[in-house]
Amino acid sequence: MSWFGALCDDDYEFLGQPDPSLQSSYEHCRDITLTADRAGYDNILLPSGYQLGIDTVAFASAVAPQVETMQLLTAVRMGEMWVPQLARQLATIDQMLDGRLTINIISSDIPGETLESAPRYQRTVEWMKVLRALLNRESVEMHGDFLDLELDPPRIGTVSGTCPPFYFGGFSDNAKQVAAEEADVFLTWPDTVASVGETIADMNGRAAEFDRTLAYGLRAHVIVRETEGAAVDAANRLVSKLDDEVGAGIKAKSLDTQSVGVSRQNELRANASSDGFAEENLWTGVGRARSGAGAAIVGDPDQVLAKLRAYQEVGVNAFILSGYPHIAECQLFAEHVLQRIDHAPLRHSLATV
Repeated sequence: MSWFGALCDDDYEFLGQPDPSLQSSYEHCRDITLTADRAGYDNILLPSGYQLGIDTVAFASAVAPQVETMQLLTAVRMGEMWVPQLARQLATIDQMLDGRLTINIISSDIPGETLESAPRYQRTVEWMKVLRALLNRESVEMHGDFLDLELDPPRIGTVSGTCPPFYFGGFSDNAKQVAAEEADVFLTWPDTVASVGETIADMNGRAAEFDRTLAYGLRAHVIVRETEGAAVDAANRLVSKLDDEVGAGIKAKSLDTQSVGVSRQNELRANASSDGFAEENLWTGVGRARSGAGAAIVGDPDQVLAKLRAYQEVGVNAFILSGYPHIAECQLFAEHVLQRIDHAPLRHSLATV
């Protein structure tokens, strides 16, 4: 059970209404992270952006000594940093965390550069292979389209001596093939329970072609209150000051606005009922001002717990949740739901055969 650190300027009381006190900063994102750690979450996603927010790797290294039990799911964009140096940085952070680093692989365009899908994902595969080898303390010989190097691993390694789990998401065929070949945990965005189950079945088949298995994570928002009515009221309040043009502008700042996954989130919202619900307890209003995960699990504690269990039944192993404002919703979910769930962090050996 993971929370979300809003490093990418993604924190609001009213969606689309910037609040300087909630803007991404070291102090604010540190407070979100430490709140989640003290509340008993297993992990926290530290997202990566360029135009939005603060640097992920720098923040992870700063907050790592302050986190007592939680993992840090640190997002890194493949191709953005020279991979041998990235391996050293990540191994250093893992040591600071006493072995609790996890890695979110990002494959969107590097700022200032645009690549077609196929070469971009080819670059991602090459970076992932080399990064995994170096973090496994293995020598590298890679003569690819984007990397051409022969290199021994650096002296510093992770606490376990092995590569932390790679979390990876994407919905195009190219992205799914990369995940099947190189990821450990495949991340999907909020969707109907049946659709998430179909995605997992598809990915199981793709991974089997490489003699591998995957774990699965769901990245979603959550709004939980003591009653269903109060939760729906909180959802409606969140978007009560949102102008659709402002929301579209916020979405357009992301580097992944044209992706297959974002298109699916838009489709989910378009097909929702007039009150924004795509199915029971799955509300799509968040997607009016967010290019990525665009739906929230909304309801009372029993309903939210039942929804999580429904996703578990179709194969979800992990949840990365968020809510607005992030600190308040982190505490509410911990109070009402987290303490009722038997949970533990994913470990290095879980996914890869």
